[in-house]
Amino acid sequence: MEGVLGRIVAAAVSEVGPVEHAGITEVDHRRVYTRAASGDLVHRIDAVQYRTNQGPCLDSLREQVTVRCDDLTEETRWPKYAKAAVDEGLRSLLSVQLFVHGANLGALNLYARDVHAFSDDDESTAMLLASHAAVAMKGNEVEVNLRTALASRDRIGQAKGILMERYKISDTEAFDLLVLASQRTHRKLRDVADELAATGELRIG
Repeated sequence: MEGVLGRIVAAAVSEVGPVEHAGITEVDHRRVYTRAASGDLVHRIDAVQYRTNQGPCLDSLREQVTVRCDDLTEETRWPKYAKAAVDEGLRSLLSVQLFVHGANLGALNLYARDVHAFSDDDESTAMLLASHAAVAMKGNEVEVNLRTALASRDRIGQAKGILMERYKISDTEAFDLLVLASQRTHRKLRDVADELAATGELRIG
């Protein structure tokens, strides 16, 4: 995943005419952080956004829009962020939301050292790259969830096997015991199964 996002960031720098720096911000359970960046400068100015809770990337995420600034020296929406960006030599930026299937995943952020650097064509190219990044990130999330589900299934199967052998009961009866333990101890079914497999103990409550 990191390799895919890194290549998208590199493509933004090489393919979107004026771009000299680029990064991808990810939202994970309301935590916002930089997932991929073309260099340390991106990490530094992103840190200003996260610390001050203001900036183009955050606006793009909150308002679900593309945010474009043609001259950071005249920007009034995010004064602290704009000053930090100008101090780094940046003058224009573009933030495009990463959005797929109802999920707000983050933003692709592009930076240039000239004022009025971005054209409508540049914005269209950025949106195309953002769509690729969003699909890659969503695909990774699905893959992680699938791996978790499969691992849980295997652990629950192992736990059922232990109960079936111990009490000479059926598969269904063993599963019902696990569900009962889960409900009475207010724990997830996979956690009950993990404990049984690790310790041999089934706490019913």
